[in-house]
Amino acid sequence: MKADLRGLKAEDRSLILEFLTRIPSFDESDQGIALELIDTALKQPDQKDYSFILAIDEENRPIGYTCFGPTPLTEGTFDLYWIAVDPDFAGKGIGSLLLSAAEENVRSRQGRMLLIETSSRKDYEQTRRFYLKNNYMLVETIPDFYQPGEDRVTYSKRFK
Repeated sequence: MKADLRGLKAEDRSLILEFLTRIPSFDESDQGIALELIDTALKQPDQKDYSFILAIDEENRPIGYTCFGPTPLTEGTFDLYWIAVDPDFAGKGIGSLLLSAAEENVRSRQGRMLLIETSSRKDYEQTRRFYLKNNYMLVETIPDFYQPGEDRVTYSKRFK
């Protein structure tokens, strides 16, 4: 599927929330944190902590987005905070398009590394495979990080 990319606009907030509520692995807490970052970016347009790239359909509606930013106290390290695709568009290359756009943005800012943190829960298995498919390396697993039985899994990609 072909999708265009653009930045975040205020009118995107409710449309993003609508598709986030339909992603089975995102609970209300996840949705709240995602909206908090969106609100920060919208209310403080000069902030440098959170960058957003949206994939949009032919009607300019968001069908996916990524949020990433520089890791505090590092030189050239960035964190990918969120990547989410409307379930109606899952499996159509939108996630890979967004990830590639985020990587290009990081490289353009002299980034040397992009880190991605996710969960070991079974419902995140497809997410973990997605990162491996996109040439990320598993660099860390912290047992019981989120709660007993739920590990934090960290992936990394280095740029030249």
